[in-house]
Amino acid sequence: MATTNNKYKPMSQEMRYIMDHAHALVDATSGELDDRIKSARTALKERLESAKGNYGELEAQLLDKVQAADEFIHVKPYSAIGGTFVAGLLPGLVHVQEIAWTDCR
Repeated sequence: MATTNNKYKPMSQEMRYIMDHAHALVDATSGELDDRIKSARTALKERLESAKGNYGELEAQLLDKVQAADEFIHVKPYSAIGGTFVAGLLPGLVHVQEIAWTDCR
């Protein structure tokens, strides 16, 4: 599970970096008096707060699913290998049939 967390961290850091920049933009426009800027600033702030909440929920759901998949693979590795093999075999067979069909024409 340690490698999963290591691969996940850059994405999480990038999302936080984007949110920090959006907050900086909101703070930079705090002194503006134009109504359009004020309304845009308010809308951005509301959406940013909403995105933070949604991101936190999605992050938790994603980690739960990744951990469940990791546990399944550790408990039943041959089932996971077999399922992956079948999932790759079916598209391969379809592709071979398409090639054979186009050669017959």
